[in-house]
Amino acid sequence: MSRPIEKLKKQLIEISEVVNAFQSEAVQVKVVDKLLDAMIEFERGDADGFEFLAKKTAKPKFEIDDYSNTNQKKPGATKILNQLLNTDFFKSPHSISSIAEYCKEKFNSEFKTSELSGILLKLAKENKLKRQRNEGNKRFEYVVA
Repeated sequence: MSRPIEKLKKQLIEISEVVNAFQSEAVQVKVVDKLLDAMIEFERGDADGFEFLAKKTAKPKFEIDDYSNTNQKKPGATKILNQLLNTDFFKSPHSISSIAEYCKEKFNSEFKTSELSGILLKLAKENKLKRQRNEGNKRFEYVVA
């Protein structure tokens, strides 16, 4: 077979899984038709809006602590809680709500208490933190083990 046909065959194999996910044959035909049209236009250089067909280059990785840039992903709750374990934060007991508030102030990351509770429980089971009830309000507080 000629080189362009081999290339096309390889590309069709790559997209077949996505196309076959549609149950309607009519939709499958339309998707393939649109993709083939876009590929032809892209190879001709007329591909305004079809830049997604170009080979993707690897995005540079960023340091976790430097997430102030809007293009960078902020660290998740697990990462932040593990960072807090390496500080003096858990030397005094803190409730889940106070931990969430601290994360909002210091890390500019808003977490629901439900997001933090499972991670804190896991850290307690790993004996990295102690989980104890506050006698005044009967809520759990976390302190370094």
